[in-house]
Amino acid sequence: MPQSDIDIARQARMQRISQIARERLGIDDEHLVPYGHYKAKLSLDYIESLKDRADGKLILVTAISPTPAGEGKTTTTVGLGDALNHLGKRAMIALREPSLGPVFGMKGGAAGGGHAQVVPMEDINLHFTGDFSAIGLANNLLAAAIDNHVHHGNALGIDLRRVSWRRVMDMNDRALRELTVGLGGPGNGHPRQDGFDIVVASEVMAIFCLATSLVDLKERLGNIIVASTHDRRPVRARDLRVHGAMAVLLRDALAPNLVQTLENNPAILHGGPFANIAHGCNSVIATQTALKLADYVVTEAGFGADLGAEKFVDIKCRKSGLRPDAAVLVATLRALKFHGGAARDALGREDLGALARGMANLDRHVDNVTQRLGLPCVVAVNHFDADTEAEHKLLREHVQARGVPVAVARHWALGGAGATELAHEVIQLCAQPSRMRFVYEDADPLWEKLRKLATEIYGAADISASAAVRAQIQRLQDDGYGHYPVCVAKTQYSFSSDPQLLGAPSGHVLTVREVRLAAGAEFVVMVCGDIMTMPGLPKVPAAESIDLDADGQVVGLF
Repeated sequence: MPQSDIDIARQARMQRISQIARERLGIDDEHLVPYGHYKAKLSLDYIESLKDRADGKLILVTAISPTPAGEGKTTTTVGLGDALNHLGKRAMIALREPSLGPVFGMKGGAAGGGHAQVVPMEDINLHFTGDFSAIGLANNLLAAAIDNHVHHGNALGIDLRRVSWRRVMDMNDRALRELTVGLGGPGNGHPRQDGFDIVVASEVMAIFCLATSLVDLKERLGNIIVASTHDRRPVRARDLRVHGAMAVLLRDALAPNLVQTLENNPAILHGGPFANIAHGCNSVIATQTALKLADYVVTEAGFGADLGAEKFVDIKCRKSGLRPDAAVLVATLRALKFHGGAARDALGREDLGALARGMANLDRHVDNVTQRLGLPCVVAVNHFDADTEAEHKLLREHVQARGVPVAVARHWALGGAGATELAHEVIQLCAQPSRMRFVYEDADPLWEKLRKLATEIYGAADISASAAVRAQIQRLQDDGYGHYPVCVAKTQYSFSSDPQLLGAPSGHVLTVREVRLAAGAEFVVMVCGDIMTMPGLPKVPAAESIDLDADGQVVGLF
């Protein structure tokens, strides 16, 4: 019986994080804030001292559209980082932190898998260093301040019908999506409709991951628009005078977290917005810090390249000045066969027809990454035991015919040594010039930005919205937010807003059903289809398998 991820992680010979920092990165103990022996935060003062160092090469790992079969993007990121170190390169990885919603739901954690993991795996996938708790508390402090202000006289004239700020929690709970607060009499405030999002969808999370300093963080928090007055004037967090307290809650969390891989290579984990409802990247501070500490930095963007890689470029890079030198597009034979129509229970069987049909999904992602985003790209085929030589031959010939390199990676089974072919390809790509470009320009109107994303990235024929939503978008344009980037919230399973349209659908219409202004994060969220900013648990959640044994050890955690 194969070992589980947690079994493999427990066999790791971890080094103290102070040793990793000192010997691998040249960081003295005084610059670390330890959380036990195997994880620590890097002090913001130390990070500031790095600003004059040259940057290393930045490698962005993305993927085809995800399927229930799994693609292994995080595992590939870890494996590639280990492989680069295996080849003697000074490399590290920068990842997002896991959300407890997927950990106890259906997606799983975000620490990699097999012999390509970051550790301590249990800590990382559970409470870690408390960053998400701090983000949730800061978000909910602002929510409490709104209702408290109204209760005590409402000097700002907040229109309770136009309160847009929602509460959050880091757990999937569909019952909290829509609710009424303030019931029970005058002492409990004024009744109004409200709801919860998951922490990773909070604008505070987006701000946290885009802020470049504590000063920038506080400024952005103050810019959050939480409601409007009766005469439609915006009410911001600074009007409620709690943005300073929110920054206090986030002060320690803003320092990035240092951990290690199973092969004792340094890794930074920090922040964690989802790409289907937010911008899907780890923090700017984490990525910039890693680039100062290593010659090669491997990072990832959430879900498929149509969401994660696009937002990495159009939002994160636009705001921070970061520029990837190369991209890795992760695919599996299993997932491609699923996109080609193979049943889930048949993915372990050879099916060249389904594989050939499913490669349309891969082709569009390759075109998006290389042609639309302008990044040199290699296709990484994450190897599974049931793969056949005929399938690998078909895929390799197809990808190479498009002029794109391809490498089979066996990091899940072999660790860094199993991904050296991929590492060699990445090194060659990084030696080429990167001509990264944005899908749209700052000056494009919001509606045109969405149209370009829909037609050029998603393959749609057009976009649509109700008259009320169109009017809201136009109002944002008229109010001076038209230069903001657009953050599309839609299903991750399809290029369309319909999760059942697999492969590479075209000719569909992308419909916007809701618009949210994130004035602190400085982007406009366009919610398309039935995507939920508070997910629900599946019929059989992963939580049913997670337990403590008689010795107090965690079991069932992947």
